[in-house]
Parts: sequence; C-alpha cells; structure tokens
Amino acid sequence: MKILGALVVLMLMHSFYDLVDAQGSWQILNRNAGIACMHAAATHYNTLIMLDRTNTGPSQIRLAGGKCRNQPLERILKNDCWAHSVMMNPVSGAVRPLTVQTDTWCSSGQFFDNGMMVQTGGDFEGLRKIRTLKPCPPEGNCDWMELAEPLAKGRWYASNQLLQTGTRQIIVGGRNEPTYEFYPKRRAGEGAYYLSVLDGCCDNLYPFVFLLPNKLLFIFANKDSVSLNWETGKVVRKFPTIPGNPRNYPSAGSAVMLPVSYTTGFTRGEIMVCGGAANGASRTNNVGAACSNNCGRIVATAAAGGWAMENMPIRRCMGDMINMPNGEVLIINGAMNGFQGWGKASNAVLNPVNYNPNAAAGRRFAMWAKTGIPRVYHSTASLLADGRVIVAGSNTHQFYTYTGAFPTELRVEAFSPPYLGANYNAYRPAITGAPIALKYNQVFTMAFTVGVRRGAVTVYQNSAPFTTHSFSQGQRSLHLKTSVPVRAGAGWSMQVTAAPNNSLAPPAWYIFFCVQNGIPSKGKWIKQNN
Repeated sequence: MKILGALVVLMLMHSFYDLVDAQGSWQILNRNAGIACMHAAATHYNTLIMLDRTNTGPSQIRLAGGKCRNQPLERILKNDCWAHSVMMNPVSGAVRPLTVQTDTWCSSGQFFDNGMMVQTGGDFEGLRKIRTLKPCPPEGNCDWMELAEPLAKGRWYASNQLLQTGTRQIIVGGRNEPTYEFYPKRRAGEGAYYLSVLDGCCDNLYPFVFLLPNKLLFIFANKDSVSLNWETGKVVRKFPTIPGNPRNYPSAGSAVMLPVSYTTGFTRGEIMVCGGAANGASRTNNVGAACSNNCGRIVATAAAGGWAMENMPIRRCMGDMINMPNGEVLIINGAMNGFQGWGKASNAVLNPVNYNPNAAAGRRFAMWAKTGIPRVYHSTASLLADGRVIVAGSNTHQFYTYTGAFPTELRVEAFSPPYLGANYNAYRPAITGAPIALKYNQVFTMAFTVGVRRGAVTVYQNSAPFTTHSFSQGQRSLHLKTSVPVRAGAGWSMQVTAAPNNSLAPPAWYIFFCVQNGIPSKGKWIKQNN
C-alpha cells in the first residue's frame, strides 16, 4: 500500500512519461545529406530547409540538371556546380539540392505569414543580400530567389524576429553593426537604427531577440538586455546584467522564451538563457576553458526583478534550446570546453537534457539518451510536427574536412524523446479534427482519439523558427485554454481558445499539439491569421 501511495503522489507531481526509466532514442536518417547544415528551418509542408556557406568549395551534392553557379565575387569556386543548400524529407531522409547565389555564411532568417522563408545577410558578396524561398511539398521544385533590394547595412551574425503584421521582420545586430533595421522597410529610404546594447567589443553577435506579450522586443547581447519599443525606437527598460559568463556568439549560450500561458492571462513573458563560454575565453583564445553550467530566468514583462539562476547537470556551450510540444525545453548539442570557432571546442556533449519549467527547483532537469555523433560548432536542431528533433551539421573547419577531431559532419539524425516510446502509445492523443486557419480569440473544436484517457489534456502552439549558431530565431510556444474533453463518437472533443492577439502569435504557420499528461500528439499545422 505504501508503494501504491507513493506512485499516486508521483503521478500527481510529474508528467506520465517520467514514471519509467525512458531516455529517448536516436536514428540516423541520412548518412550523407550532401552539405554540413549550418542553418535549418522546418516548413509547414513537413520538409526541412538546410543551408551552409557557399565558400566552402565543393560540397558532396551537385546542383540538379548540370546547373552551375557563376559568381565572380566568390572567393573559392567562381564557377560552382555544387549545392550549398538542400531540402530534406525528414520521413524518408531524401534530400534535393537547392541553389543559393551569394554567401549565406552566418546569416539569419525567419518565415513570413504565408510560409515564405526570408533569409538575410551573410559574408562577403552576401553581406547585404535578401533571399526568399516559398516552401513546397517534398515532391515540389521550389528554390531560392535573390532580391535586388539590399539591406540597409551588412548583416553578418544578425538575428531576425517576425513582427505583429506577419509581413515584416526586424533584423538585429551583426559584426561591427550595433544597429537594427526592418524588412520590408516601413517607408522609402528607411535606414538602420543604433542600439547601444549591441555595441561593445565582443560576445554580442547573434543577439537573442524575442517578441514579448507586451508588444516590446527583448534583446540580449553578451550579458545585458533591454526591452525595446520597436515602433518608436525607445528603450523601455534595461534589465540587470545576468550573473556569470557571456552568452552570445562566440561564447555560444542559448535562449528560449518559456511558454506563454493562458493561466497567467498571456501576460507573462519569461526568458531563459543557458550555458556559454567562460569569461574571456574567446578574447584570450582559451580553447580549454570550461563552458558554463548555469541558466538564468527573468520575467521580461515585469516592471522589476532580476535573474533567477540554477545549474544544469552538465556544462555546455554551442547547445541548442528548443520549445518542445509539451511545454518543456530540450537542451541539445554542444561542447563542454572552448567557444565557437574553427577548432575551438572539445569534449562534445552527447546527452540532451530536458528541462521542465514547472517542476520544483532541483527537479527540473533530466538527462536523456546520448548520441554517438558529436555536434559542436555549426550544428542545428529543429522540432518536427511528429515530435522528433532533427539534428544536423557540425563543422569546426574552414572547409569540408573529413579527418581529425570533429570532422565535417554530413549525417542527419532524428532524436525521439521518451514521449515517443512504445510504452506511451496508448496514452498518446491523435488529432482527428481541427481548423486549417484561425483568427485571434477564436474558440474552435479540436477532436482527438486516444487509447487510454488519463490525466489532463491541453494544447500547445509552437512556431517554426530559423535555427543557427545555438539560437532559434522566432521561436515561441503558447499554452492555450481548453475545455474538459467530452466523448464524441469513438473519440473525444474539446473547445480550444486561440491566442488573443498578434503580439503573442504573429500571423504565421504554427504546429498545434494535443497533449495528454505530458504525452503529445503528432502536431497539426494551422495558419494563424490576423
């Protein structure tokens, strides 16, 4: 009886899948995707856009149909018949070559409301370029287009965030560029705007940028952060400096905004920043310096308050943080020593770590199954609608190098978290009915089936970010209000209330997950309209 009582208590305290010793599993999807994936984004057609730089020389996949890229400004191959971008089918693992004309090295991106990827900046001839790709089904032939319109400033190591219209992005920072600008411009001839938090000598590239529920932007660089009214250009609040080490490139921490929930009236925007290189490591070339093991959380929508710190079970830099389908956070990839750069990392972190933000302090982290493939500098991680995480890339060399420590990595893996284990099939919901598009505050019916009804059922809405250099640009997750499920024929149905406004969910395609007691369904792509 004592054992039974303890089990009941555990079921009340934790998600159902925590009750067994399940750590997830790994599967290699493609042993040679042709390119080392530096940038990645999952599309609403359930394909994966993958990008590398163009100035690596030959990749291992040729452009289709004998096509070649003729780029007189290219520094390696001016006549280049090799692809540096591919579209991947994450079910079959098949890849299709895509064509980029200018260098996308350390560039940025974000989807528009119609699903079109806008990809900005890069190096050398790509520094001020804007590229677009309108995704298509796996059997389609969509490809990159380069726009004639340039960025106002060169953007190398910048970050993008979709704004409330769904048709405009803010592009923040870049090497030697402590400014931000908009695409498309808000008026003819509009330029860039200085922002002091982006200024300084180092560790401030690929700034962490989030659109908060209060309509402001949270912008974090190095150790400092501000909230910015992007419409007026006014800095509304300067936050306390985060304790410890620097967090942005090349120190390579990572960040997420924790799920914004109806339980707090969708008003609480809490940012979590984890890991990064040791103080001064990149400036002194201290490649053996131990990476940080701490994380900080701050409520960026509060009028006051500072960082609440806690420690991860393992130190990490160059990790990726992902909002998962059940409101938790996955920390994956990276190294325990060094910083971002060619040959600057050692002691790869092979174990993903799960973080439950709602658990009691000291019980939030869980170590999951390790991979056999190191993923350090220039690696990516992307959440798919089926609940898996696609992990790709890792190239610590200037060119493709297949020998020595951390050789250029062309393999693509899928990590299946414990909730996808066979033990949970009976408890995993399956969405059988939901709209294809929503308006704000719309109350809609979600129908689902499930083998065994046990525990609370709720809905999470996750964005499709652009992932590069340890930061998923545009990533967000919403915890939506639901009614108590009722029987509906052979299944169940419940009423779900959509997000109330476009500061919470800018118009775009989102993945909606039905979650029973921590076990998510396969996601359904739904278009959020204004």
